[in-house]
Amino acid sequence: MGIAYTAKVISAHRMPMELQAFASGARAAGYAVIIAGAGGAAHLPGMLAANTTLPVLGVPIQSHALSGMDSLLSIVQMPSGVPVGTLAIGNAGAINAALLAGQILALQDPALADQLTAYRTAQHDAAVESGAQLSD
Repeated sequence: MGIAYTAKVISAHRMPMELQAFASGARAAGYAVIIAGAGGAAHLPGMLAANTTLPVLGVPIQSHALSGMDSLLSIVQMPSGVPVGTLAIGNAGAINAALLAGQILALQDPALADQLTAYRTAQHDAAVESGAQLSD
């Protein structure tokens, strides 16, 4: 969809000063939405949300221990007043986080909204075609 993005590695536990600096300066730096993937204790999305008023989308990373359930529960159980939009565990969650970020941005970008509509139409058409192939 041509959405500009920046990928960073920030650890909530190993890089707390960098996390605070990034989150508190994200709006001024031109960010509109933050997607944070986190595993284990998964404090990254919540700590980012605590330091910015931008939307933060948390994606629990599937891990060997507990298959990512620990991360999911950590991200979803935020205290009142510090929201994190929590997505599914793993790749599906990452894809949906990107799409949700696009939908948030599309509120101010009609061309992006049109691209998202076209994406949904293509998904629909592919599902219909899959069903048609079953009956052939």
